[in-house]
Amino acid sequence: MANDPEIGQDGVDEAVSDVVVETEVVESEAVDAEDELIEEGEIAGDYLEQLLDVLDFDGDIDLDVEGDRAMVSIDGGDDLSKLVGRKGEVLDALQELTRLAVQQVTGERSRLMLDIAGWRAGRRTELSEIGVAAAKRVLESGEPESLAPMTPFERKIVHDAIAKIDGVSSESEGAEPSRRVVVLKD
Repeated sequence: MANDPEIGQDGVDEAVSDVVVETEVVESEAVDAEDELIEEGEIAGDYLEQLLDVLDFDGDIDLDVEGDRAMVSIDGGDDLSKLVGRKGEVLDALQELTRLAVQQVTGERSRLMLDIAGWRAGRRTELSEIGVAAAKRVLESGEPESLAPMTPFERKIVHDAIAKIDGVSSESEGAEPSRRVVVLKD
């Protein structure tokens, strides 16, 4: 390019300048996106802190960013399991309320994840193990296996675990709330 007499040094300088500007824009957008997620986490943390005060619960709130989501966790207090509920039902409701509180401030729909007392992290491990065990059984028997109905969040974790195993695949079938993962031999 630099030796092409039709382009000349000015053309090379302009092309290099364009690449530098585009790189700076992409880096700036990535920083802006992370800043927005940090802001979401801070808004959620403030909301949850007020909620814990009203409910008279103790807990430490931790904020993080994982991929394209703000992650908020509450740990360390007594009786936090009451905020998880049966099968995480209270946790799911609190997560949705927290997302709505963030949306009210930012004007944007939030995808933040809330974990309380490590319940969601433990559930993620448990679901991955369920997916791997089902995949092994399907590889051995050759027969498809349907798992118990799960939420979209739970199904995604199982699908991700199964996708890491050669020779099997998975799909979801059925309608909510009875939608389930089916493991198939390739």
